[in-house]
Amino acid sequence: MLSVVTGWPADIGDEMITNPNIDLITFTGGVPVGKLIASKAGYKRQVLELGGNDPLIVLNDLSDDDLAKAADLAVAGATKNSGQRCTAVKRILVQEKVADRFVPMVLERAKKIVFGDPMDPATQLGTVVHEKAAAMFESRVHMAAEAGAEVLYNPGRRGSLLPPIVVDHVPHESELVMEETFGPIVPIIRAPDDDDALIALSNSTAFGLSSGVCTNDYRRMQKYIAGLKVGTVNIWEVPGYRIEMSPFGGIKDSGNGYKEGVIEAMKSFTNVKTFSLPW
Repeated sequence: MLSVVTGWPADIGDEMITNPNIDLITFTGGVPVGKLIASKAGYKRQVLELGGNDPLIVLNDLSDDDLAKAADLAVAGATKNSGQRCTAVKRILVQEKVADRFVPMVLERAKKIVFGDPMDPATQLGTVVHEKAAAMFESRVHMAAEAGAEVLYNPGRRGSLLPPIVVDHVPHESELVMEETFGPIVPIIRAPDDDDALIALSNSTAFGLSSGVCTNDYRRMQKYIAGLKVGTVNIWEVPGYRIEMSPFGGIKDSGNGYKEGVIEAMKSFTNVKTFSLPW
């Protein structure tokens, strides 16, 4: 059975959360609302999918051909769906040793994206949700530039149409990458060549949803899988990669519980009953 209840949160929100006949609450959305639900739900099971600030990490063992593959992932991951996915690439952490070779590849791919009218079949990138959001994302780019970032490509916002904006030398403490910027921004952070320092940098946001790592070194793959504080680590894929059976959920401010990935989702939405028989 599917029931759709419409109304304003002020009118029906508290009732849906606190009603004793409701056994489980699942929510997809922002961190403040998710935490508000958690504070009011009390003794109820909750499955909350909140924000993401997912990195694509590019390590320094890559050849030019490998860097080209990583650039494909970086630009596609940051701009598909206009960047409006919780698992979109929100930060590109590239180690200094290969950054000068990698950045021009990212810029070349971003410049090829056709952006414009979402109703035009030739358009590859349309608008974000509304003009207010587009203006906020654009302002974060300007603030990062004032803090030392270099804007390599920005054809200019037109209302809610935000083009792919490539920004290099982004300070990692800037709002552009510390918060979840839900648009087609391609922010590049030049990261230390030391893996421990890079893992610590990646873990330094409030979020912990997913990640992608580009390396051909198996030992380094294992180090990042163990060290990154996220729900998912994808090697040679964007953070948003998963199949239907993949458990999917986050930690920290990215939420709790699993509502995707068939087996784990079934566990979240059912109760375990244990029984014994006398033989």
